[in-house]
Amino acid sequence: MSTRLNWLRAGVLGANDGIISTAGLVVGVAGATTSRASILAAGVAGLLAGSLSMAAGEYVSVSSQRDSERAALDLERRELAADPEAELAELTELLADRGLTRDVAREAAEQLTARDALRAHARVELGIEPDELANPWHAALASLAAFTVGALLPLLAIVLPEPSHRVPVTVAAVLAALTLCGWISARLGNAPVPRAIVRNVTGGALAMAVTYAVGTWIGSG
Repeated sequence: MSTRLNWLRAGVLGANDGIISTAGLVVGVAGATTSRASILAAGVAGLLAGSLSMAAGEYVSVSSQRDSERAALDLERRELAADPEAELAELTELLADRGLTRDVAREAAEQLTARDALRAHARVELGIEPDELANPWHAALASLAAFTVGALLPLLAIVLPEPSHRVPVTVAAVLAALTLCGWISARLGNAPVPRAIVRNVTGGALAMAVTYAVGTWIGSG
């Protein structure tokens, strides 16, 4: 359950990233030109660059995490083979540190070791689930999809309306989407909802305001 919530939270944050970065880009270009082709080209380029960048970064990050977890499991496996008694004593201490009495901790350590020593040490000592190591490809594809979904909203909002309505429609759509993302992320993290929404909407509005002002300045030059 916690793993699914983490993935869902990461998806919401990825979509949020796609919304804000793409909105800032297309609104800035719209401030400089009314050409639908130019705005669309910039938006698509930003969508592709952002989604691929996030996917690559997530792949590298999760691959490093997976490598570290595998190395820790290999080391634990060697230690169990070399000195099982010392590892049993270590597991007993770890369980006792969690509030069990010495006798109960010893009995629990013996039972866990008899069932699956490596799994017991991985969970208690390392905080790792041996059968649930992070998959870098899953993480990369999830980040790519989340960013793309988020980026599509400001991209469509800016290119579909007539030139005079593009920026207002995009701003309204983006702020509504950021409100929803803030609400969802707050609920998933058990955080105060109003604060998350205000923070999210303020950041997005500021990004669009700055890029639009810069685009307008460049377009009038």
